[in-house]
Amino acid sequence: MTRPRNWLTTAFRLVAGIAIAVPAALLLGASPAAAHPMPHSVVQLDVYKGSVTARIELPVGDLATAGGIDLTAIESAALPTKAKAVRTYLAQHIRPTTLKGEAWQVSIGALSLSSTEQTSTGPYRELIAKAVLTPPAGADVRHFKLDYDVIVHQVVTHVALVTVRQDWAAGQVGDVSASQVGTVRLDVRSMTVPALTVDLGDGSAWRGFLAMVELGGDHILTGTDHLLFLLILLLPAPLMATRGRWSGLVGARAALGRIGRITIAFTVGHSVALAATALGRLEIPGRPVEAFIAASILVGAVHAIRPLFAGREAVVAGVFGLGHGMAFSFVLAEMQLSTGQLVFSLLGFNLGIELVQLLLVCLALPSLLVIARMRVQPALRVGGALLTGTAALGWLVDRLGMPNPVARAADSAGSHTTLMLATLTLAAIAATGWTLVTRRRARSEPGEGVRLRLRLWPDAEAAPGSVLSRSPRERAGRALDDSRSGG
Repeated sequence: MTRPRNWLTTAFRLVAGIAIAVPAALLLGASPAAAHPMPHSVVQLDVYKGSVTARIELPVGDLATAGGIDLTAIESAALPTKAKAVRTYLAQHIRPTTLKGEAWQVSIGALSLSSTEQTSTGPYRELIAKAVLTPPAGADVRHFKLDYDVIVHQVVTHVALVTVRQDWAAGQVGDVSASQVGTVRLDVRSMTVPALTVDLGDGSAWRGFLAMVELGGDHILTGTDHLLFLLILLLPAPLMATRGRWSGLVGARAALGRIGRITIAFTVGHSVALAATALGRLEIPGRPVEAFIAASILVGAVHAIRPLFAGREAVVAGVFGLGHGMAFSFVLAEMQLSTGQLVFSLLGFNLGIELVQLLLVCLALPSLLVIARMRVQPALRVGGALLTGTAALGWLVDRLGMPNPVARAADSAGSHTTLMLATLTLAAIAATGWTLVTRRRARSEPGEGVRLRLRLWPDAEAAPGSVLSRSPRERAGRALDDSRSGG
């Protein structure tokens, strides 16, 4: 009676074992590539007033499967031989329309190959294509349907992520994170690829203006070269130049006047160049301008060690500011804005630059005035100038076509904006507090101010017009006059 039951049990166990072993063997025998998720496509949209530009990133392996265009082993130099087939294929599978179904014009532009990597996919090659999508006259570029099935029409597991990289009217400019619009994938119920409805909202000139103010402020804050040029010119501003060297002070009021004139001249110089270059849509080569900026910083560093143009710093700041303004205009040129958008952008971008520049000068001002009165002033000034000159020389060599670690290190300093602002703020608070305490002590203790000044600035006798510049006989006579008038 027990034999049939044992036989059934044995057969059941055998079938169960096969059911477990076969899938396990298949999984263990699968190639590593099959175990990885497949890379997806990316469609990045740049929204302009009258068109939309799409940057399309396609894995070449899936492109070969879907379109029969094999680019897996082709070199970049041989890509033009496949360009016609690629453009024809893309034009057939990118069909934007208005919400009412009116077709947009599609123009496939530049093509390139690169290597990349997505999370969990491993490295792979991709084709990068640029497409210009132009709506019918009067149609809205902010609301449309994107009928897109590149690769997806054949590779049913493929997904295309659609994002917006730049949208001036929505306040999305500069190096901000792309905002996702949606995904394109196969609808398994209908076995079709539905069109993606793109809704970018209304947008406004005000949002674009505010975004440009923020971009301008961020550009000057992270633009280490622009900041170094201005600060290195301001460093010797409180000092007096005599016989080819910096010695003595010019007085607080004169120092403030110099700092103000240098800052205003630099502002006028770069504002004029920025406006002329941007509004004139002048195409200026970037490398000579960037090299000119590096040279201007190097000249400023040498001037901080030994006066080259004492008393004419404002003129030099204005002239060199022209080059810095041309560099600022490169940011606007990349956005391909309409004339109206360009005017708003120019005003906002320049306002952002000036506001942050004013903030930084105000933060640096107390420290500049205090350092000028300290014994360690020459060492700090020369040390800062040498450091700045080294960075400028590295930039100059790099921008002439020879990359070097000095330039890379100087560029990376722009990423530490929070630390820089915190340091300037603490230094400004400490310098202001020191100045207030010193003045209070000078008022409460007669002669203490003179003694403090001698300790901080041993060469004070050299300052023309100061109390300490008088001879001992003149001081004694002045003291006798003061005693008679007082008693």
